Amino acid sequence: MSILIDENTRLLVQGITGREGHFHTARMLEYGTNVVAGVTPGKGGTSVEGVPVFDTVAEAVAARQANAAVLFVPPQVTLDAIFESLAAGIKTVITIAEGVPVKDMLQVYHYTKHLPDVRVIGPNSFGVISPGKAKAGFMAHEIYLPGPVGLMSRSATNSYETVLAMTQRGIGQSTCIGVGGDVIPGSAFRDLLPLFAADPETKAVVLIGEIGGADEEEAADYIKAHMTKPVVAYIAGRNAPPGKKMGHAGAIVGASGVGSAQSKIAALTAAGAHIADSPGQVAEILAKIL
Repeated sequence: MSILIDENTRLLVQGITGREGHFHTARMLEYGTNVVAGVTPGKGGTSVEGVPVFDTVAEAVAARQANAAVLFVPPQVTLDAIFESLAAGIKTVITIAEGVPVKDMLQVYHYTKHLPDVRVIGPNSFGVISPGKAKAGFMAHEIYLPGPVGLMSRSATNSYETVLAMTQRGIGQSTCIGVGGDVIPGSAFRDLLPLFAADPETKAVVLIGEIGGADEEEAADYIKAHMTKPVVAYIAGRNAPPGKKMGHAGAIVGASGVGSAQSKIAALTAAGAHIADSPGQVAEILAKIL
């Protein structure tokens, strides 16, 4: 198995006629993803890479039975695109854009928090990939290998480094998820851990966090209370100066040290997670515990 997407996913691409949407649709099709429809208002009736384009998500769902969506749309219209997909009945919505306004994601958070079967991934996500089955996003799929390790990450680059190190050791991945680096993610680590815990194919979970926010601390609470599978964690930003925003919108440490790498590592260590000092060491630890 895998989580969120697999070979049975019928993927819809919002913004398919844009430069990024078109390019990555071709790459997703090349990987074998079942891309069944695209949506761009005003471009209905055309096609991209053989994929039919519709004016609205509702039309695409009715005609092509799409059940997941990936959004290659600008941050200013991401909120409307998310709600359009949800209104059409799509339960898995993956958002790529970086810099979606915080007030917009607050609306998504409050709307979806009582909808346990809905998953909004991102924004600022590299996407989701279930190696050998399907991908929805822009990751370089050549480095992934099917296998027993679930991975979720706030950082695309650290995720790629970790996956490459795992694959070079012959350690494959069940599903890899770009949680995203913005302040308010659609789904946090805490929301995704139960899915990996319930997936029989996943034997261990890798958590790649970074400074800022409390996602890692909340994940630690869940790990301590519920996880029976091993968790390996790497937290980026150990040397970040307090009070300075680092790259991602959510990567900032308060002057009091709240949100620091040290506080996250302490929480995860207390929860029983294995702590890696580098992406490469994640693979070393996995090789010992699997």
